[in-house]
Amino acid sequence: MNPATESGSLHVPMLLDATSSNRHALEQHVEGVRCPPGVHQPRAHSSDSITNLKDKIKNVVLLVMENRSVDNILGGQTIKGLDNPINNGPFCNPYNLTDSSAGKVCSSAKDFDSILNDPDHSVTGNNIEFFGTFAPSNAHIAQGKLTPTQQGFVHEQLSRYGADVDKASLAKQVINYYTEDEVPVFTSLVQNYLTFNHWHSDHPGPTNPNRAYIVSGTSAGHGTNDEAFNPDTHGLQHRSIFQQLSETNHTWKNYYTSPDMVDAFFFDWTFTSGNDDKAVPLNDFYADAAAGTLPEFSFVDPSCCGVGTNSMHPTGLVSDGETLIKNVYDAVRSSPQWEETLFILTFDETGGFHDHVPPPLATRPDDLTYTETAPNGEEYTFSFDRLGGRLPTLLISPWIAKGQVEQKGTNSDGKVVSYSGSSTLRTLGYLWDFEPFTPRVASSPSFEHLLQKKARKDTPVTLPEPVAFRKVNLQDYVG
Repeated sequence: MNPATESGSLHVPMLLDATSSNRHALEQHVEGVRCPPGVHQPRAHSSDSITNLKDKIKNVVLLVMENRSVDNILGGQTIKGLDNPINNGPFCNPYNLTDSSAGKVCSSAKDFDSILNDPDHSVTGNNIEFFGTFAPSNAHIAQGKLTPTQQGFVHEQLSRYGADVDKASLAKQVINYYTEDEVPVFTSLVQNYLTFNHWHSDHPGPTNPNRAYIVSGTSAGHGTNDEAFNPDTHGLQHRSIFQQLSETNHTWKNYYTSPDMVDAFFFDWTFTSGNDDKAVPLNDFYADAAAGTLPEFSFVDPSCCGVGTNSMHPTGLVSDGETLIKNVYDAVRSSPQWEETLFILTFDETGGFHDHVPPPLATRPDDLTYTETAPNGEEYTFSFDRLGGRLPTLLISPWIAKGQVEQKGTNSDGKVVSYSGSSTLRTLGYLWDFEPFTPRVASSPSFEHLLQKKARKDTPVTLPEPVAFRKVNLQDYVG
């Protein structure tokens, strides 16, 4: 048995062009974590890892939740290798970016099951949260002269809602984190499968553009939740995973919790090709899993957004989101297809919740730009050349080692880079033999090398029951 597996140590990416001696040195020390002598991890993008992926995985289930960061949902997870508040914090933000006398607030345990004040997660909102300004210099960012400080989350929350809500309560909503007891479903998954420490959203902006990235490798120049994403408009004209699979005789379904949120409906092709019938209610997912008839690709949409929804988007309950995750996991785990399934659990974007890790630059998917007017009237134009904040993302399968934390990955050029939603498309391209849709996907790291060659027999049959916990105290509100 690999002692690194038993202790929850980290997978180590290997450079494709490394010499034998350099490769050995890299394996021995990455980001301060040592691997046992003689232990070699498989290489990403290698024929061996791709063959193993194709041999082991016949079905992929992708569940995309809403609007949470690593420091938020996974902030209280004590597993080694996860860079979060309980392991390496606390992390602090000033109450006011321009007035240091206002003091600061630091991350602490016990967050709310639901919050009423949805944090800013627009492009310019992310700008002020990351860089401290609504309109940072793109040239300086590209040149490395301006880097994210991650200091503006509390400031922006107070700017949006401070006239109506106690500032301490507002600060807690964006900078506090969930304990292992508050999110027992996530805790069980983290302890039993693989969690990414450096998985970012593809776009530092809101929900729908990020969901488009996950299934197509670009938002086609859309930087906000505009009319193009309306199910009745289906305004995206470019290629998606749904079109790719249909045209190459692979099966898929988009299982939805509410017809208002169906990612396959973003794309005009879904309707013009007559494939809109592949979007079906979530109950069909549970029936298909039980019968062993899940398609090769199952894309699962939660309901969004607000009271009574289960995506974890404010003002929905986090515990309701955990219930959805548990139900999907339990169905897959009990399915006759379990031993040939890879379940990917991720989020679309951070939703304005604090994360202390600066997002990196990234390859542009195309030559399109997006312009937005900030709350202060400034105009900002974005070229889709950097990622958003870190997202909770896990790989779940009997072929995934227990209690692992994966750091950065390696792209096909041999560069060690952060993972993102485009990494899923990069990996599925290897599974189903299609080329990257965009330069962003082509430059993204894959994760097929994280599958083992021997199946585990100790995976949990069911996950713990979620428990509702504290909501925002309405007495904190003065308006």
